Amino acid sequence: MAEDNRSKKTFVAGAALLGLAGIVVKVLGVFFRVPLANIIGAEGMGIYGVAYPIYILMLTISSSGLPTAISRMIAERRSVGQYYEAYRVFKVSFKVMLGLGLATGIILFVFAPVITGIQKEPEAVMALRATAPALVLCPIMSCYRGFFQGQKSMGPTALSQVVEQVFRVGIGIGLCMVLSRIGLAEGAAGASFGASAGALFGLIAVMFRFVQNKPKMLKEISESGRKPIQPMRGIILDLLAIAIPITIGAAIMPILNGIDTIIVKNRLLSLGYNDTVARTLYGELSGLASPIINVPQVLTQAIALSLVPVISDAFRRDDMDFVRKNSALGLRYSALVGLPCSLGIIALAKPIMQLFYPTQTASHDNAAACLIMYAVGLFFLSGVHSLTGVLQGIGKQGIPVRNLFIGALVKVVVTFLLTGIPAINVKGAAIGTTCAYVVAFLLNLAAVVKFTSLKVDLKLMLIGPLISSGVMFAVVFGAYRLLRAHSGNAVSTLASVCIGVLVYVIMIFVTRSVRLSELSSMPLVGKVIRKLGRR
Repeated sequence: MAEDNRSKKTFVAGAALLGLAGIVVKVLGVFFRVPLANIIGAEGMGIYGVAYPIYILMLTISSSGLPTAISRMIAERRSVGQYYEAYRVFKVSFKVMLGLGLATGIILFVFAPVITGIQKEPEAVMALRATAPALVLCPIMSCYRGFFQGQKSMGPTALSQVVEQVFRVGIGIGLCMVLSRIGLAEGAAGASFGASAGALFGLIAVMFRFVQNKPKMLKEISESGRKPIQPMRGIILDLLAIAIPITIGAAIMPILNGIDTIIVKNRLLSLGYNDTVARTLYGELSGLASPIINVPQVLTQAIALSLVPVISDAFRRDDMDFVRKNSALGLRYSALVGLPCSLGIIALAKPIMQLFYPTQTASHDNAAACLIMYAVGLFFLSGVHSLTGVLQGIGKQGIPVRNLFIGALVKVVVTFLLTGIPAINVKGAAIGTTCAYVVAFLLNLAAVVKFTSLKVDLKLMLIGPLISSGVMFAVVFGAYRLLRAHSGNAVSTLASVCIGVLVYVIMIFVTRSVRLSELSSMPLVGKVIRKLGRR
C-alpha cells in the first residue's frame, strides 16, 4: 500500500529538490564564470569556450542517455516489486558506464591537438586535456544518480551536484588565478581542470549515500527474492535501446555548439575581422552571454528529470490519466519557469552584463544583444525539456531526437546565413539556437498530444503565466530605470530582480496559475503550507 501511494505522487517534490540544487549549482557556476571572465578576459574566455563545448559533447556521449535509461528501468521494475532486478540493472550499468568513461577520457586526451587544430585554436589543447579525468569519473557518478532517481529519490543527485560544483568552482578559480600569470592558455587549462576535481568529489558524495542506502536495498531484495528474471544480455540491450536515442538527442546541441566555434569564427574572418577580434566576439557569445542563459534552465531540466520515472511508472501500470495529469503539470510548470525568466532577462540584459562582468565594458553591448536573442528561446527550451521527459517516460525516446535534429538543421542554416551579415555577426548564432528550440518544441508538443491524448488547456498552461510574466516585465523594466537614477547598477539590478520575483509570485496566485495543493509536496514550502492548513 505504501508503495502504491508513492507511485501516485506527482513529480513536483522531486523537481523542486533538484531545482533548488540546480539553482545553487548555477549560482556557483555564475560565480565561476564571472571571476574567470574578469581574470582572463574575453580572449581567454574564447580559448576556454573552445575547449568546454567539446568536453560537454564527450560527456554527453558517455553519460547522458544511460542515467535516464537506468532511472526508467529501475522505476519500472520497482513498480512491480522486482527489487533484485532493479539492483541488477544498476550493476550492469556500472560496468558499461566505467567502460564508456575510460574510452572517452582516453580519446579526448590523445586527440586534443587534432580537435583544437580543426577549430583553429591550438592554444586550447591544455584546457581540453585538463577535462579528460572528468570524463572518466562523471559517467560513474551518473550511474549512481540514475539508481537513486529510479527510486524517485532525488536527494543524492542534488547533494552530489552541489558538492561537485563547489569543488569545481573553488579549485578551478584557484588554479586559474595561479596559472594565468604564466599565460591565458594556462589559465584556461586551470579553470578547465576544475571540472575534473569537482567530478571526483561529487562521485565521493553520491557513493557515500549509496553505502548508507545499501542496508535498506538489501532488505528489499531479501524480502522479494534474488532469482534473476532477465539475462544480463537482455538488460544491456534494453539499456542501449533506451539510452542510444537519448544520447544522440542530447549530443545534437553540444555538437552544434562545437560546430558554432567553426562556423562563427570562419564567418567572422570572412567579414574581415582579424583573429583576435573574431575570438573576442565569440567569447562574448559563448563565455559571457551563454552562461547567464544557462542558469534558469536547471529548473526545467529538473522537471524533465523528475518526470521520467513518474511517467514511466504510471505508463507501466497503464494509468494514462496519471500520465496526462503529470504531462499537463510539467508543461504548466515549464511555462511558469520559462516565461518569467525569459522576459526578466530581456528587461535587464545590459544591466546583468554590467553586474557580472564589470571589467569587460567594451563587451557589454554586444554580449547583452546575444543574451536577449538567447532569452527569446528560453521559453521554448523549457517546453522542450518537459515534453522530452514525457516522451522518454512513455518509451518514445527516439521522437525528441528526431525533432531536435530537425531544429538543429534549422540552426545551422540560420547561423551560417546571419553570422555572415556584419550588423548581426555573432548574434546570428544565438538567433539560430532560438529557432532550433521553437521547431523542437512544436514538434514535441504534437507528439505528446498524439501519444497521450493530452488536452492542452491554454488558459491554465499559458494565459496565467503569460499575464503574470507580462506584469513582472513591466514592473522590472520601470523599477530598474527608477532606481538607476538614484543608485548604482549593482544595487538597481539586484533590487529590480527581487521586486520582480515578489510581483511574479503574487501574480501567479492572483491568476490561479499555481495551486496550494501542488505546493504542499515541495520541500520547505510544503511544510509551511501543511502547518498553516492544520491551524
